[in-house]
This record gives sequence, structure tokens and C-alpha cells, in this order.
Amino acid sequence: MADRIPVAAGLFAETKDGARLIGSRCASCGTPYFPRVDWCRHPECAESKIEEAGFGPSGTIWSCAIQDYPPPAPAKFDKPYRPYAMAVVDLDDGLRVLGQVKTDDIRSVKPDMKVTLVVDTLCHDDAGNEILTWKFEVDHA
Repeated sequence: MADRIPVAAGLFAETKDGARLIGSRCASCGTPYFPRVDWCRHPECAESKIEEAGFGPSGTIWSCAIQDYPPPAPAKFDKPYRPYAMAVVDLDDGLRVLGQVKTDDIRSVKPDMKVTLVVDTLCHDDAGNEILTWKFEVDHA
């Protein structure tokens, strides 16, 4: 039986309230970071007080593009290659992050669309295991 394996450990989690990106936030100045950091990099922060933080699941697309051609190595994807939408998303809790958009109509993805963070398949490895990553699903409500 094939396994479900995260693309990298500690980047995201599935919770009862939906998917979350695992990062940090400075308790002094409020700056969010993903992935996690050990100290605050905000130039005006008076003191670095980094705490673990979860980000998501709701957000709004800030910018987007279509990945029409296969990315170069070491990027992984299932063959045959299928174009996909990418978006920079402003999560409601203050983090701006890049991710694929999970949709059947990649050309319909536009700025200002509401999206939800999900954990989904990126590709499969040589053993048939499902490699998981975070993506954004367009809200149709």
C-alpha cells in the first residue's frame, strides 16, 4: 500500500479546523514568517520574541499566474505534465505565501478570489507514494 508523505517535514498540518501552514510570528512586532524562523528579521523590531504559529486556512489571491511549461529539476511532477495555476495568497491571519491552486479551470483563477488552504497531492514518487504539499482551493460559495 502506498504512503502519503509530506514534501518536507514540519511545513503544514491537517487539523480538525482545516489545513495550516506551520511557521512563526514575532510576539513583539507581530511579523509572520513561513517557514519557521529563530529570530525576527523586521528591521524596526525592538526585541525578537519568536513563537510557533499556524496560518490558514482562509485567504484571498493577491496575484496569480499559469505554469504552462514543466519547471526545471529538482521540481517534481507526475507525467505527462499538466499546466497549473500558482497564486500569491494573503491569508486572513497576515501571512502572504505562494502555492499551487487546486482547480479544474486554471484560466479562471484571478486576483481577489477567496481561497482555502488544503493539503493535496504534488506528485508520486518512484515507489508510488503520494507526495503531499499545501495548495489553495478556490471557494465557490
